Amino acid sequence: MTDATSENAPYAFVRTETLQQESAPLSVAGPLAWIRGNLFSSPLNAILTLLCVWLVIDTVPGMVRFYILDAVWSGTNRDACLADKVGRPVGACWAYIADRTQYFIYGSYPVAERWRVNIVFVMFALGVVWLLWNKMPLKKVGLFFFFVILPASAFILLLGGPRAESFLRFLIIVTFALAVLHLVLSFVPGLMKYWVGEGQLAVEEAMPAWKRFYRPKRLILLSLVVFGLIAVLADSIGLPRVDTGLWGGMTVTFLIAAVGIVFSLPLGVILALGRRSKLPIIQLLSVIFIEFVRGVPLITVLFMANTMLPLFVPQEYSPDRLLRPLIGVALFAAAYMAEVIRGGLQAMPKGQYEGAMSLGLGYWQMMRLIILPQALRIVIPGIVNTFIGLFKDTTLVTIVGIFDFLRTIEATLVDPTWATPTTRATGYAFAAIFYFLCCWGMSRYSISVEKRLAAGQRR
Repeated sequence: MTDATSENAPYAFVRTETLQQESAPLSVAGPLAWIRGNLFSSPLNAILTLLCVWLVIDTVPGMVRFYILDAVWSGTNRDACLADKVGRPVGACWAYIADRTQYFIYGSYPVAERWRVNIVFVMFALGVVWLLWNKMPLKKVGLFFFFVILPASAFILLLGGPRAESFLRFLIIVTFALAVLHLVLSFVPGLMKYWVGEGQLAVEEAMPAWKRFYRPKRLILLSLVVFGLIAVLADSIGLPRVDTGLWGGMTVTFLIAAVGIVFSLPLGVILALGRRSKLPIIQLLSVIFIEFVRGVPLITVLFMANTMLPLFVPQEYSPDRLLRPLIGVALFAAAYMAEVIRGGLQAMPKGQYEGAMSLGLGYWQMMRLIILPQALRIVIPGIVNTFIGLFKDTTLVTIVGIFDFLRTIEATLVDPTWATPTTRATGYAFAAIFYFLCCWGMSRYSISVEKRLAAGQRR
């Protein structure tokens, strides 16, 4: 053994340095591996991949040429989009979109009063950013602004007239009275201390209730500022009444979608809780409403709201022609929202209810603090899906004579000023882009909310 070892000693080798790490083989990692594993992992996947590639090659170049390369971007009438007038192939007529943009946004709203719609748009954008941006401060003030100040201001600005001005004066009086009451109550502890003397302990015990009830100084100040500015505008410029029959375009689309989304969620929560209630009457009424509304199409609900509802109320109390579909859409979306939220409530473990009750929480405290936050987090995809469907279903209000965004596009297609072979395709493409961007934005935001709320559950 010793001789053999000594004989092989010159050929022995011991590595003293670590080899440099090499990249993974192309068949395991990298673009080629991803393509092989996801696009050509089986004969069926390979056939579907090749079919999709063929569809893209066959359609995308033509669409790019029609909507971008051969498109007409400027012009004042149909002559700019006619091939025999310009002497070349003509694609999409974007000049028609640019010329009718104002009508697509405002409908027939008077030109001299469109500044009122612009103010509402700015307030709406501010409220959305205030609520949806996670880093924005004073979230409670933002909630008050979006759900109280914005609806009241939008009603006053968009409608106008004596009725809206009376409502504005009422809001200013109420807000000013609350401000005066808050100012007076702020001196109550000092006055009580002066009169009571040694009874300061009773004052200190009463203070938390005063503070909890009259804490919102910022809300009163914000209300005074906003309603005061609107009053100044109404006094200097004037707010003549604009009938809802003149509203249209994106204004009506956003209005119907916002009202439906804002009201359907709380109504859906109430209906979902009612359907799971142990009180037979409440449960029965909730089930009847949900199943009846879900059993008919939205068109039927809109016809009922527009045609049948005025028959059950006196003529002088008949709802406005725009208010009727607003109510119908909100109730229709609430029924679907109730089933989505009920799914989240049923997914909650029984231990959550037992733990909340063991802490001595009542029913509403348990739902508000323990159950509903977790249930709503679970069903975020379903909630956003309902919102997206509601936003697209706003186009159905055209059936009852409401000029939403899609209806304004259809109305301009018969305008002889822009009657060309490519006008219709351009108008519907513009509508598709608008609805896609809005729905895609809601979808992406819901994904970010899901990731943020699920951060504590990652393993």
